[in-house]
Amino acid sequence: MKIHVSAMALVIFAGFALKISKAEWIVCIILFGIVLAAEMFNTVIEIMIDEMIPYQNENAKLAKDIAAGAVLTLAIASAMIGIMIFAPKLF
Repeated sequence: MKIHVSAMALVIFAGFALKISKAEWIVCIILFGIVLAAEMFNTVIEIMIDEMIPYQNENAKLAKDIAAGAVLTLAIASAMIGIMIFAPKLF
């Protein structure tokens, strides 16, 4: 979560510095919400699994890894969209 919030702060700073459009801000804000919500869902999944299955279990580990992978997938997709928004303004 700390990494996502830090990235969000960097994008907000860059958005103001590079004067992105209203539509670009809307896209960024939607992506912020999606990634942060996914991170929260992932945290809930991990807590629930840890409470329900306190011992080592391969399926529990797999479920937690898949949930974390979903967050990573969203973060990568968001970063790619961010590159599409910010790269033209930088070059």
